[in-house]
Amino acid sequence: MEEDNEQEIVVEDDYYTFLNVPKNATPEEINNAYRRQSRLYHPDKHVDPVLKKEAEVLFNRTKKAYEVLSDPHKRAIFDTVGIKGLETEGWEIVQRTKTPSEIREEYERLEREREERRLQEHTNPKGNVTVYINATDLFSKYDEDYSNSMDIFSSIEVSGMSFTQSIEAPLTLKDTITLYGSLATQNGTGHGTINVSAKKLVSSKGWVELDVGAGNGPTISLKGFRTLTKRLFCDGETILQFTAHGVRPGLVGTLAMQLDKHTVGYLTYRAGIQSAMSTMLVRDTSRSYTSILIHLGIIHSYINLHYVYKMKEKELKLRGNIRIGTFGAFLEYGVEKKVSRHSSLAATVRISVTTGVTLKVKLNRASQTYAFPIHISEEILPAPVFYATVVPFITWTVVKKFVVDPIVKERKERDKEKQKEMNKTRMLEKQKEAKAAIELMRATFSRIRAEEESKKGLVITKASYGRFVYPLQDRSTVEETGRNRDEVIDVTIPLQCLVRDSRLILHDTSKSQLPGFYDPCVGEEKQLLIQYLFHNQTHECIIKDTEPLRIPVPCKNYIIYLYDILLIDDIILRKY
Repeated sequence: MEEDNEQEIVVEDDYYTFLNVPKNATPEEINNAYRRQSRLYHPDKHVDPVLKKEAEVLFNRTKKAYEVLSDPHKRAIFDTVGIKGLETEGWEIVQRTKTPSEIREEYERLEREREERRLQEHTNPKGNVTVYINATDLFSKYDEDYSNSMDIFSSIEVSGMSFTQSIEAPLTLKDTITLYGSLATQNGTGHGTINVSAKKLVSSKGWVELDVGAGNGPTISLKGFRTLTKRLFCDGETILQFTAHGVRPGLVGTLAMQLDKHTVGYLTYRAGIQSAMSTMLVRDTSRSYTSILIHLGIIHSYINLHYVYKMKEKELKLRGNIRIGTFGAFLEYGVEKKVSRHSSLAATVRISVTTGVTLKVKLNRASQTYAFPIHISEEILPAPVFYATVVPFITWTVVKKFVVDPIVKERKERDKEKQKEMNKTRMLEKQKEAKAAIELMRATFSRIRAEEESKKGLVITKASYGRFVYPLQDRSTVEETGRNRDEVIDVTIPLQCLVRDSRLILHDTSKSQLPGFYDPCVGEEKQLLIQYLFHNQTHECIIKDTEPLRIPVPCKNYIIYLYDILLIDDIILRKY
C-alpha cells in the first residue's frame, strides 16, 4: 500500500533559536542575547573586506530578530503565524493600536473568513462499504469426508453487501446541509434509505438539526445539543416514523458529565422505538481507552466492556471487547495498525455463543471505510479460532515485508529528494551563512575556550549535528568511508561560543537555526552529539534535535566546587 503524501517541509527562520532564547524569554533576556551577538557580528570588529561583508549579513539578521522579538506587536504576529505574518500586505493586524491578544483575535477572524470561503467548495464525502462473506463450509465437520482441495473457493460466498455515502454542503460556518443514504442486501433481500439533514449552529454552546428520510416509510427527526455547564452537556432526538400500521414515535435523550480530565459519564433514555435505558462510563487517555456500558431494554439487556491499548510509538492499537446479555455472549479481540498518514488496517476476531466465529477485516482510508466480515464457523471450534487469529497476522507480516515496506521506503527516499530539491537554494544560503558565522566566531571561540581551560570549566572538544548511523561506535567507520558525510556537520566552534560561565543551555527547538548551524538533511531525524571536558573529566552526550540541553548537569559536587571558588575569590578580595 502506497504511503500518503506527507506534508511538505518548508525551512523557515526561527528568531528565538537564532538568539538562543526560549519562546517565553523576557525582554531582558532578549536584550542580553542581542548584545552578545551584536558584539560578535558587528562589521566594525572585522578588518578583512570579505569577513566584513559576511558580518553585515549576520548582523542585519540579528537586528531583524531583535526588532521582531522586542516589539510586542510583531512578536505576537510571529508567535501566531510565523514570518509570513510579518508580511503586512492586506493584514489588518499590524495596526499599532491593537494589543497582542487583539492581534491573535484578528488573525483568527481572518482565518475563519478564509475557512468560510473554502467551505463553499468543500463537500466532505464519507462512505462505508461492507461485504459480508460466508466461509462456514470450510470448517463444517459434516462435509469433511466429501471435501477436497479444489472446493476451497466454491465454499466461500458473498452473502450480503451494504453501502452508505454522505455528502456535506456547508452553506456558512453555522449552516450545513447533508445528503446521505444507504443500500443493503442480505441473502437476496434488499432495502435502502435516503436522508437529508439541515444542521444549524445556534451558538457556541449548542446546535439543532432537522432530518427527513425515506425508505421503510418516511421518517422525520429533530435533534439538538446543548452545553449546560462547563462539565455538563446533553443531547436529544425526537423521531416520527410513518409505517403502514400508523405513526411510530420515538424519543432519545442523553445527559453527560465530564468527571475528570479523561473520564466522561453518560446516561441515555430511549422511549417508543426499542425502549431502553443505558449508562456508560468512558475513560480516554493517551495510552488507553476504556468503556463500560450497562444497557437495560425491553427486548435486549446486556453489559459491555471495551478496552483499547494505544501504542503510539508503533502506531498500533490492541482491542478487546466482551459482552454478556440476554441474547448470549461474545468475546472480541483484535489489532489496528496505521499503515500511512491517512490509512489504517484492522483485524478483529469475534467468538460468539450464538453466531460462532467471525473475522472482520477493515480498511480506513481518509473518509472511506471498507469492511469485510467473514463468517468462518457457526460453532466455537479450536480450528476456526486458530486460523482466524493466526492467518491475518502471517498475511500482514508477509505483505508488509515484501510489499508495503519497499513501497514506503521508496516513497520516503523520493520525498526526501523532493524536499532537498525544494530547499536546495535556501539550504545553500544557510550553509554559506553558517560557514561565514564560524569564521567570524574564531576569535571569540579562542578567547572563550582559553578562559574555560584556565578555570577547568566547560570545554567543547567535539560536537557533531545531523543524522547519525547507529551504533555510535561505528561513527569512525562512517567517516572513513564517507557514507552520509554530507548529513553530519561539525559544530564545535558555534557551541563553544554559546558557553556562558561554564554552562551551555540550548532550548527545545530545532538546533538547525542556531548561529553556525544549518540543516544537513532536511526531513530526516537529527541528533546533536557533544564531547566535552569539565573539571578535566571527559563526558559525552547525545540528544534529539528538538530536545533541550543543559551541560554540565547540576550536581552537588559542582555546587560545592562553585561555592569553594566564590569563597576563595572573596578571601582574595578582602585581603587586597
